[in-house]
Amino acid sequence: MAFRNFSMWRGRLPHWRADDVTYYVTFRHRRELDERERNDLMRQLLRGQTSKIEFNLLCILPGLTEMIFRVHPSAKADFEFADFIEKAKVRAGKSIVQKSGERFPPFYHESFDRILRDDSEYETYWLRILESPVTAELCEDPEEYESLWVADMPHTEGVE
Repeated sequence: MAFRNFSMWRGRLPHWRADDVTYYVTFRHRRELDERERNDLMRQLLRGQTSKIEFNLLCILPGLTEMIFRVHPSAKADFEFADFIEKAKVRAGKSIVQKSGERFPPFYHESFDRILRDDSEYETYWLRILESPVTAELCEDPEEYESLWVADMPHTEGVE
């Protein structure tokens, strides 16, 4: 499979970037988040929904956040979604620290990301994330879970 404008960089983990692809991103939390904290994080992540990132699915569980999205073609060439995600975690973390009195925000610094390579892989990740609140026994139906944001239908355009 050939990606357009493919590049790779490495923090603690390798990160692949390319144009017109769909990404899966996840990060763990240092401790479980309560509902208010999950809502703060969701609000911060969805701030970029219209201008830079097109979320297909976003789920914030007490101990883990997972998302599937595409970077808008209109985003500036120097836009790096990892910076966007880290800034959202910092803003949510500051709010959480202010309200909880903790010393450190409840998020680890680096996120794991991967390019979803085909429709089958996309569907597998999408369904697993959608069902994760039920699997974690947080609700009986994903529609009941407040920290789940779902686009209308799975979006596979650009996924090979």
